Amino acid sequence: MSNPSTVTVEEIIRANHALSRVIEPSPLQRSELLSRQYDCNIYLKREDLQVVRSFKIRGAYNVIQSLTEEERSRGVVCASAGNHAQGVAYSCNHLGIEGKIFMPTTTPRQKISQVKMFGGPYVEVVLIGDTFDDSSTQARIYCERENKVFIHPFDDVRTIAGQGTVGLEVLNQMPVSPDFIFTSIGGGGLAAGVGAYVKAVSPETAVIGVEPEGAAGMQRSMEAGRVVTLETVDKFVDGAAVKQVGEMTFEICRRVLDDIVLVPEGKECTTILDLYNNNAIVIEPAGALPVAALDAYRSQIVGKNVVCVISGGNNDIDRMQEIKERSLIYEGLKHYFLVNFPQRAGALREFLEEVLGPTDDITRFEYMKKTNRD
Repeated sequence: MSNPSTVTVEEIIRANHALSRVIEPSPLQRSELLSRQYDCNIYLKREDLQVVRSFKIRGAYNVIQSLTEEERSRGVVCASAGNHAQGVAYSCNHLGIEGKIFMPTTTPRQKISQVKMFGGPYVEVVLIGDTFDDSSTQARIYCERENKVFIHPFDDVRTIAGQGTVGLEVLNQMPVSPDFIFTSIGGGGLAAGVGAYVKAVSPETAVIGVEPEGAAGMQRSMEAGRVVTLETVDKFVDGAAVKQVGEMTFEICRRVLDDIVLVPEGKECTTILDLYNNNAIVIEPAGALPVAALDAYRSQIVGKNVVCVISGGNNDIDRMQEIKERSLIYEGLKHYFLVNFPQRAGALREFLEEVLGPTDDITRFEYMKKTNRD
């Protein structure tokens, strides 16, 4: 194994060979609509079309298939908000290895169901903690107590090498080297792996990491020059709501990333809806980050070849109302007001006729009467 703070092209090529036994390369599709919108060539790397609907199968399988027979017999443990769990579950089922998967209690039901389906009889799901970090702590305690093998979702050279195969495929699929690759950042495994391969093979390509504003662990760490732990994270982007990025991924990302863009959660919601309405792509919040970041680079990407890694499509349909709500508020199309009315006849009519504009809609109205008439 290489230096723990780097991953080599050779390791990524070996990972690609191992993965060829279980997955096909995901499509790289040119988006005509986005290309016209940004006046460039935009390609979407469709990791949402993987067998587990995210890139996480790559790192999880690469680690588990490399275990010794003795390690396999002990069983594996992982902590995940959903996508890594599905990759581990699929790998355990495929290789016949027992696994226990710790997931936050806030994980969407759809992801929990998918984990159980992919894992079959080989996997047990444990729901514990409010965040990934809470689940990870409990998973490590159990792992040490029961002498299991921990499959880290991002901070392992083999995991990073597996995720790096996304970059290998992109360069193999592109007719020319891309000018920009935008990739989301949660713990940093995907950005580190893609960046390591792309910078070694196509150093002129700019690799841009993208984080949600409410969980900007990599950018804060870059600013501090060391890995920092966020006190709180916005859990909306569950696939990237990580309080602390990896030590290995941080060291690699600080060398291979050209920039990090922060995206407001509301803008991600608008992107999710746009991709669904205009491109018929069902995408999860973390998967929307690269496309949502394009506005920040609008002038730089004109006339360029740009790749956005759509990292996953495991979105619970029950969340769509919340996504629509956040999008409307971010776009300034929906507002909440508390209004005091005098308690007399005609006060509400005056508000409707004299305060609201002719095109304003009321989507929800609640009235509470107080005893104090003032």
